[in-house]
Amino acid sequence: MPLNTDEELGRRFRAAWIAGVNKYFPGPPKPGYIAPWEQMPAWEQQAATAVYRRTAAMVRAGLAQTPAIRLSAEQGGRYVSEAWNVEVFRHIEKPKPNYTSDWDVLPEWQQSTDSDIFAAIEAAVTSEGAP
Repeated sequence: MPLNTDEELGRRFRAAWIAGVNKYFPGPPKPGYIAPWEQMPAWEQQAATAVYRRTAAMVRAGLAQTPAIRLSAEQGGRYVSEAWNVEVFRHIEKPKPNYTSDWDVLPEWQQSTDSDIFAAIEAAVTSEGAP
């Protein structure tokens, strides 16, 4: 499978999410938090892909500047969090409030996970041949 297919990019996002949940979640995570790609609802797969693409595009735009502009870990995590919120609103007419929480009220484990997702996408973008 080519590296830039929607499914591959969505799977990368999901893998980074699961890695963060396994690293930071206090206690055993809810099964849905670590469910594999194949068990995710279609809307979540689409959202994961869209957030990956949007984040990668933003990273590329920053790197194209002279000098390059790079976000801090927290800024990157905030970006991923807000991009996810946009996708939730695109797919769910009236989402539960905790599906679209602002960064400042997210639990620390989720902030750290979102920051790690940004770092994973940034690393993929900056490596040779990655989308």
